[in-house]
Amino acid sequence: MTQPLQGIKVLDFSTLLPGPLCTLLLAEAGAEVIKLERPARGDEMRAYAPKVGDDSANFVLLNRGKQSIALDLKAADAVARLTPLIREADVLVEQFRPGVMARLGLGYDAVAAINPRLIYCSITGYGQDGPYAQEAGHDLNYVASSGMLAMSAPAGQIPGLPPALIADVAGGAYPAMINILLALRQRDVTQAGTHLDIAMAENLFTFQYWGLGNGWCGAWPAPAADLVNGGSPRYQVYQTADGKHLAAAPIEAKFWSNFVTLIGLDETHLATLTPQDVMTAVAHAIAARSADEWVKRFAGQDVCTVKVVGLEDASRDLHFAARGVFARRIDTGAGKHMPALPVPIVPAFRGADVARRAPGLGEHNDRLPAAGVTENTAGNTTGSASRS
Repeated sequence: MTQPLQGIKVLDFSTLLPGPLCTLLLAEAGAEVIKLERPARGDEMRAYAPKVGDDSANFVLLNRGKQSIALDLKAADAVARLTPLIREADVLVEQFRPGVMARLGLGYDAVAAINPRLIYCSITGYGQDGPYAQEAGHDLNYVASSGMLAMSAPAGQIPGLPPALIADVAGGAYPAMINILLALRQRDVTQAGTHLDIAMAENLFTFQYWGLGNGWCGAWPAPAADLVNGGSPRYQVYQTADGKHLAAAPIEAKFWSNFVTLIGLDETHLATLTPQDVMTAVAHAIAARSADEWVKRFAGQDVCTVKVVGLEDASRDLHFAARGVFARRIDTGAGKHMPALPVPIVPAFRGADVARRAPGLGEHNDRLPAAGVTENTAGNTTGSASRS
């Protein structure tokens, strides 16, 4: 079966999460991904815990099916040695601070001179320009500066830490993947590459469409005061008799009617109460039974309510098993396997279900010319010259 990105070659200069997840998505859709890493240490994520063989589980999950070249990008002959790979690549992904790749001789203008058809994707916190462009940051900083974190706690309380790396994934990896595909399609028409500027913080505003819409109409949202951030009894987490929780989202009238009837409340009476009093009444009713009792009572009913479960239970859920969500495997060596990271690529585009592995550091260095021997622009073998 031919995959959508079969024949596409990707050079990945990124580390940790945003870029590597983006290139994992490309690899799962058939692209050949070559990861450029520092000699000796490699991607910082290799050293994380827990370990799976020589590398961390995180690294193995995010780099399944890729190749690895270990190269000191500051070496005098680094660009010359990379030139053959740059010439044949379709996509380059990097997430250094703005200006770093240019100082290494690998900025967009320099690389585009070698390969004008290259799609060059830069992932940063705040973009390639602007007042914050050079600021260091992590996911929590981007979630905070985009206005999202403030919505996680009522006024006067400390905002809660997000349970996922939202900016890295939703603001970085996914937009990068989307725009790379758009750029490849545009290249089909124009035959020209482009430079993609992916800024994680600003991409989080898309997820706050409702708050922006309300605000631009004169009613900026407050924490725990609006429909989907804690201000409504129809979108809440309620505690059960056994100390567990239900996530209840019966927003629409038909779902709400079913929900209140099944928990033993009078919908007509609830309509006369304030939202806070309704929440109190619902919380009292839910607290009378265990979570499993409510699961049985709600079974087969349209109430948009589920039991809150931990990640371990979710990963073993029969529904996700039936869908094959964790069916693919990573070869971790010595005949051992672990589940591959689920990705939002439909199975029809992912190719054969084989247990692929993550690369060892520098495992594919034979893809490079030997040190001191490079190719000139005509493709002939020559000695390398130092660069300033």
